[in-house]
Amino acid sequence: MLILSRSDVASLLDLDQLVDAVAAAMDDLSHGRASMPPRIAAAVDGRDALLAAMPAFLPSSGALTTKLVSLFPHNTDVETHQAVICCFDPDTGTPLALMDGTHITAARTAAGSALATRLLARAGSRVVTVIGTGVQARSHAEALIRLPDIELVQIAGRNPARAQALAEDLRAAGIDATSIASVEEAVRSADVVCAATHAAEPVVRREWLSEGTHVNSVGFNTKGPGEVDTATVRDALLVVEARATALAPPPAGPIEVHNAIAAGDITADHIHAEIGELVAGDRPGRSDDTQLTLYKSAGVAVQDAAAAALVLAAARAQGAGVELDI
Repeated sequence: MLILSRSDVASLLDLDQLVDAVAAAMDDLSHGRASMPPRIAAAVDGRDALLAAMPAFLPSSGALTTKLVSLFPHNTDVETHQAVICCFDPDTGTPLALMDGTHITAARTAAGSALATRLLARAGSRVVTVIGTGVQARSHAEALIRLPDIELVQIAGRNPARAQALAEDLRAAGIDATSIASVEEAVRSADVVCAATHAAEPVVRREWLSEGTHVNSVGFNTKGPGEVDTATVRDALLVVEARATALAPPPAGPIEVHNAIAAGDITADHIHAEIGELVAGDRPGRSDDTQLTLYKSAGVAVQDAAAAALVLAAARAQGAGVELDI
């Protein structure tokens, strides 16, 4: 079995290829070409934490994978999300590789948001606000700045010092980034908002959003109101990865959609499209430049499978990793 470390994965995964691979994976999922059962999870009492299993078969990538991912939202010294991915031979079921999934989780989630922004943001969108200061915030800044029209990334969070530190790190990496102390101000001044938090209360509120703003929300919570308020979910053109996942109760589905339906503010029909339907052109995107759009991500296993397939192919081509008998 090939073993690939986090540094291996980070060096092998091409971010531009990843967005296209995620697009293909979402197309496959929406059109019945992929197999992806609902995510299951074991809760860890006392930590508001869970360990989830996410298997998928993605024929277009030749990928048969399972990700095991832990979510410990109170972590401070290590990442809140930590994961490994095991790749199997789709012809024989033989285990082929075990690779770090923590970097893949961050990168593929940001790639999904970049894809959604490409499909849903109004033309000429220039300023991205990233709410959050952790791994997902960094990966979103790195992914969104690669889009053609994006010029500036604004970082905001509940800890202004951490937001400033992340902005400084991004500038050192050549990204035009700045920090803003007020989350409200950062949201109000953005063309695109990326929420990547474990916030106990919404960090995106409807009254803060200008006409035509596009919102990506990737924060994961199993209780509480979620990081995006119900009014935003209600008023936005809502796009998800998969309807079945979005409508499932947490931990499979997003708490924001669950809460909006429970409150009677929306019904299941409020979901405008799956992202794969937009990729394929089966459904239209925004109707005009004033429309509010929301991509609510729950994280789906086919995205991990697509990313893992890219990493495995690159590792074989470059002779990376360590082969072990197990």
